Amino acid sequence: MNVSVSDAKANFSELVRRAEAGESIVLTRNGKPVAVLREPGEARHLGQLRMAAMGKYRGQLKIADDFDDLGPEWDEYVS
Repeated sequence: MNVSVSDAKANFSELVRRAEAGESIVLTRNGKPVAVLREPGEARHLGQLRMAAMGKYRGQLKIADDFDDLGPEWDEYVS
């Protein structure tokens, strides 16, 4: 459900009740999404998924020591 920020101010208690019931409320400003109101359990679950994805390759990737060393072909661009 999309709700403008100004409408959300006027109906905040109702929107909180709906979020507690499991509905996600997208708050918009000038028709563009700016925030989401949802139950804490859902937000916590999404955060856990993001953290799991961030650590997925921990210890498996290596960045070479010379990763940011540019070769001589770049000299004219960085001088």
